[in-house]
Amino acid sequence: MSRQITAHLLPTLFEPQDLRGGIAVVIDVLRATTTLAHGFQNGMAAMFPCETIEDALAYRDEHGPEILLGGERGGEPIEGFDLSNSPHEWSRETVGGRTVAFTTSNGTRALLRSAQADRVVTGSFANLSPVVRFLESSDLPVHLVCAGTNGHIATEDVVFAGAVIDRLAARSEVSLNDSAYIARNHWRTAEMEPDAPLRTLATGIGGQNVLRLKLDADMRVAATIDRVDLVPEFSPQSRLLRPAE
Repeated sequence: MSRQITAHLLPTLFEPQDLRGGIAVVIDVLRATTTLAHGFQNGMAAMFPCETIEDALAYRDEHGPEILLGGERGGEPIEGFDLSNSPHEWSRETVGGRTVAFTTSNGTRALLRSAQADRVVTGSFANLSPVVRFLESSDLPVHLVCAGTNGHIATEDVVFAGAVIDRLAARSEVSLNDSAYIARNHWRTAEMEPDAPLRTLATGIGGQNVLRLKLDADMRVAATIDRVDLVPEFSPQSRLLRPAE
């Protein structure tokens, strides 16, 4: 029996209950899920996803000043927050052993919308192989949730989804929805280009935003495959994201 893999090219293209009974992989390559992968690699204890700036401030007020505040709006740092959405800031010295209340324009909202899946993890090129291994350890249907950029489909998220699909399909029989076919074909085209996936990331709306903000170094980090050997997983009980067991 083939395994169902469904790509959702935007979070608005599914209802939260549609993900029940499956594994959701939330994807925001530029930059939230890349930043989180690096934060956990550098010893971050947990991340509390917040839809709004006010939610993040309230979480710190409730849990104390040891909580770090991280995030962005329009790609820019949030005034008064400890961290932006740049993986370069989430160093071991800064986030090691700490919990971060995190809010971004796209990624954390996609994560919260996916919370009804049986398991929810985050993926980026930084942890591509660990994500694929995690998915291969289960036979649940897979939902690849692309965060997009301000309500628009983002090339970098679709290409990453395609990379996951391509690896899974190479090792087992799968059944794909139309969006998953599109994502897989997009990845297959992109991986043939020189400097893949960096060149592809730079062409999309998310990449153009990153370049406009002169965050080229963040894009290079986001385009580097397998710098991180873990998978962040969301717990509906604690409402925290931690490395999967």
